[in-house]
Amino acid sequence: MKDLTHSIDNKRIELKQRLAASFRLFSKCGFDDGSAGHITVRDPEYHDCFWVNPYGIHFSQIKASDLLLLNEDGEIQHGEGEVNGAAFAIHSEIHKARPDVHAAAHSHSLYGKAFSTLGKLLDPITQDACAFYEDHSLFNDYTGVVYEKSEGQRIAEALGKSKAVILRNHGLLTVGGTIDEAVWWFISMERSCQVQMLAESAGSPISIDPKYAKHTHTQVGTPESAKEDFKPLYDRIVKEQPDFMK
Repeated sequence: MKDLTHSIDNKRIELKQRLAASFRLFSKCGFDDGSAGHITVRDPEYHDCFWVNPYGIHFSQIKASDLLLLNEDGEIQHGEGEVNGAAFAIHSEIHKARPDVHAAAHSHSLYGKAFSTLGKLLDPITQDACAFYEDHSLFNDYTGVVYEKSEGQRIAEALGKSKAVILRNHGLLTVGGTIDEAVWWFISMERSCQVQMLAESAGSPISIDPKYAKHTHTQVGTPESAKEDFKPLYDRIVKEQPDFMK
């Protein structure tokens, strides 16, 4: 029993450090828009609870010790700080609807916000964009800041079984079986939005043939590929900003 408890504790520490690192990475990428944005990860022991950033702390300053553990009612089980109402409304419903999702990421990134106003999906115009081919959806509505759980449920329904959803007039949201996946998919999707808007501003981009887009998805759209792409970013932030691990 002691070994099992020790293993869970170690896993929780690792998850919290990886989550804190993800906020530092989001900050380096310019995804820190005021107090907006949140990334969550399911607790390894209490599966109906998840860790999230406290409201009002800049992504570049977040440490593992700052994170909050919330239960399914939005009550703080561990940590001190203010709960972001939108973070709870959205993420609690996604974690509830998708037992396979252990992490979810959302922020008001520049290109994600811009692309979301178009009310459409990404086209498979690059190899990287193929990671989302037939694997992302559109929440084609906007009613204000998400504070109601019912709105979180609608977003979860729009997400379906996909790895990402474009929230119209709002931004991007990505999920994964690990923090590595959810965070890398967000970074990659943000860049794909940027590339498509640049390409469309210059002319009419040529889409990859559906047959090859599907094939490429099996190469670059897997959990394994996301973890491989996330690793060098994690290694970089560990070297540059090791204080996040405290």
